[in-house]
Amino acid sequence: MKFKIILCILALVLLAQLIRPKELSSAKAAPVNMLAGVPKEVAKVLETSCFDCHSAQTNWQWFDKLTPANFLVASHIREGRKAVDFSQWDSLAIPQRNALLYSALNAILSKEMPLSSYTALHPAAKLNQKDTGLLKNYLLNKAVSKPSAVENTANGNGQTFIKEVKKSPNGIGYIADYRNWKAISTTDRFDNGTIRIIFGNPTAVKAIHEGKTNPWPDGTMFAKTAWKQQQAKDGSVYAGQFVQVEFMIKNVQRYADTKGWGWARWKGDDLLPYGKTVKFDSECISCHRPERNNDYVFTTPLDIKDFNKK
Repeated sequence: MKFKIILCILALVLLAQLIRPKELSSAKAAPVNMLAGVPKEVAKVLETSCFDCHSAQTNWQWFDKLTPANFLVASHIREGRKAVDFSQWDSLAIPQRNALLYSALNAILSKEMPLSSYTALHPAAKLNQKDTGLLKNYLLNKAVSKPSAVENTANGNGQTFIKEVKKSPNGIGYIADYRNWKAISTTDRFDNGTIRIIFGNPTAVKAIHEGKTNPWPDGTMFAKTAWKQQQAKDGSVYAGQFVQVEFMIKNVQRYADTKGWGWARWKGDDLLPYGKTVKFDSECISCHRPERNNDYVFTTPLDIKDFNKK
């Protein structure tokens, strides 16, 4: 009796193999041309880790073809191509190609792609640090906006400031590096019609990841950038003219007289330092005093991910 049951099960399994998704039964893998304009080593990483689910160049392994697993695989491929399809590369304009690569890199850095369930059976698709670094460096070199190539000089905080920009009256130098920091929050100042993005240096980001933000550790730096709000005809709001950038720098000993923080601000496209005397920062402290139980910081950090964690 048991033998008959086993035979019936085997027969059903074999019959099930005749039922196949159309992706497997009606077409063979279509080779995708080498990604035009992309270095060979970068294209190879994308091909190895992405093409099976994000292009027409699908390499089905024998175990992928078994019913019912093949229906799950086919579903993943359909969804993958909807999100990112490298088969369309040749028909895309350069900005669209860059957007596609940016989308792919973000999915990789956030550990969303490749799927762990996929790499468990397709280990060749796994990305190591070298692969990820290669993709990051390639996209950074393609960035439209790059740091200004003006002369930089180290200031007392271990950062750099543009030589042509005057220091704040309290001696703090303009920190050009903030443009490479991570955005940690945003605010909308309806009272003065500005949009603001707050950036945090690596020390601030590490403190956020570790939940050590009250008090913030020495070495923490914030850059709050502000733009005038502009309103489109449909009511949506977007950033207009640059207004200012202001910094908060945590050093309990150095800035003991100003609540443990160094304060500085530069206004307009000319980056003119704010304040007529060295005591200008008393205005900053007065404004932030309501947050004295929060280490004088208004910013509530976003739940940013640590892409460097294993």
